[in-house]
Amino acid sequence: MGGQRTSWATSEGTRKSMVANRGRDTGPELAVRRLLYAQGLRYRVNSPPVKGLRRSADIVFTRAKLAVFIDGCFWHGCPDHYQRPGRNQTYWDAKVQANRARDRNTDDTLGQRGWTVLRVWEHDVRADPEGVGARIRDAYEQLSPSR
Repeated sequence: MGGQRTSWATSEGTRKSMVANRGRDTGPELAVRRLLYAQGLRYRVNSPPVKGLRRSADIVFTRAKLAVFIDGCFWHGCPDHYQRPGRNQTYWDAKVQANRARDRNTDDTLGQRGWTVLRVWEHDVRADPEGVGARIRDAYEQLSPSR
């Protein structure tokens, strides 16, 4: 019923590319999780840190109240690597701005509830996964009630 819906994508190739993007278990996320797991750390994956919060962190240490987000350079508007698309710029500008505003709101909400938030850019993981893993482990050890 009703008419056929048109896609937001500027081309069929763009639509297929965007549909194929993963929301979880990305390469950078898997690299960091493997390192943390090998170090004996256990965590929740793609989980809301706080009950009722309709947002999920990539890695969650519940007892330490540590939420880790691995932000994609495109989707979260990395100041070093974000490249504004040539087409449909109004859509993408609004999308990235909304993502960044949601990220700030998530950080504030979790902070008010006693959580520590670590945000890591995907390019940092690709450049130095061990360094990112060490940063997360150090934060976990500082926050962990009993390790």
